[in-house]
Amino acid sequence: MSVETVSIEKNVSERYAEGASERQAALCCPVDYDKSLLAMLPTEIIEKDYGCGDPSRYVREGDVVLDLGSGGGKICYMAAQLVGSSGRVIGVDMTDEMLALARRHQSAMAEKLGGNKVEFKKGYIQDLALDVDALATRLAQSPVSTAEELNQLDAWKQQQRIESPMVADDSVSLVISNCVLNLVDKKDRQQMIEEIFRVLKPGGRVAISDIICDETVPQSLQNDPTLWSGCISGAFEEQEFLQAFLDAGFVAVGYDKWDDQPWQIVAGIEFRSVTLLATKPSKKHLYDAGQAVFYKGPYSEVRDDLGNIYPRGLRIAVSRRTFELIKEGPYAKDFVCMSPAEEVNHGCFCLPAASLRPASATKGGQQFGTGADEACC
Repeated sequence: MSVETVSIEKNVSERYAEGASERQAALCCPVDYDKSLLAMLPTEIIEKDYGCGDPSRYVREGDVVLDLGSGGGKICYMAAQLVGSSGRVIGVDMTDEMLALARRHQSAMAEKLGGNKVEFKKGYIQDLALDVDALATRLAQSPVSTAEELNQLDAWKQQQRIESPMVADDSVSLVISNCVLNLVDKKDRQQMIEEIFRVLKPGGRVAISDIICDETVPQSLQNDPTLWSGCISGAFEEQEFLQAFLDAGFVAVGYDKWDDQPWQIVAGIEFRSVTLLATKPSKKHLYDAGQAVFYKGPYSEVRDDLGNIYPRGLRIAVSRRTFELIKEGPYAKDFVCMSPAEEVNHGCFCLPAASLRPASATKGGQQFGTGADEACC
């Protein structure tokens, strides 16, 4: 970890530590949260929350939710009301004061929620495998004062990441965050997004509310610690934010929420709140099951992040993986998904993009996306 990274983390942690004891209005964007989910939350958690969106609205029943930069626990406790009896919520934060605020109400919230569905872990969101509480225990037992002891500590950390990761591989169904990713040093962002990809289950989703900017932030602003911890200097550029998730292997990457008005304008640069959605594709089901999808429009054709092309109005052959991604994912509203009467594994899906599937292949099968719930007469 570089000196510059440590300086950024120290400044961010200090400012949010202050925010845990006294409300910092400058750190907030106006957000219309679901008041029914706020009703059972303690007042101090609501007042000392700093965000720019509401990723809790993307939580589904049964989800295992990971909140990056969970702060005082507001979004965690909101999400816990939505995951149902089989779901749970994990909050990760690096600021002791924020963790103390979240944990202070954990027992009382567990009673209200009908069980302890929420846990809070101390860690860095760019290194979700390293449990910082375990690291602190190790340092207390074996302080580091020599180069050899430092090497031993580094070896221990790497072993911990592999054998006892704070958040395990493929263990989370939804990663959320509320105005935190922009606080991470730019040098660590690729690792951060790769870590998000690692912990998500195949088919897992991302819902990240954060601040983006419409122009490159000059170095002079990036060097301002107040602007950095205030979610300005570290903002992702509009296209950069999307591309970072595409580069990590995500698909269906796009903006869902986009504020019409900028949150702030600094040096002529507009900073606004958005929510980015993305999906981790599965590596399974890459076979031909005789299924097809039909793009309903309104564009003449569209293509997805896996390289598939869908001309409007044509039945296009897809692999079982792509069929499931479209049927159950963010593309669903734009497509009709067609299954054969009897699904058969025809082997590796090796057809060229935009290959047609004859209507005869799916006759008598099931179709999804037709609006069949509505009466036709």
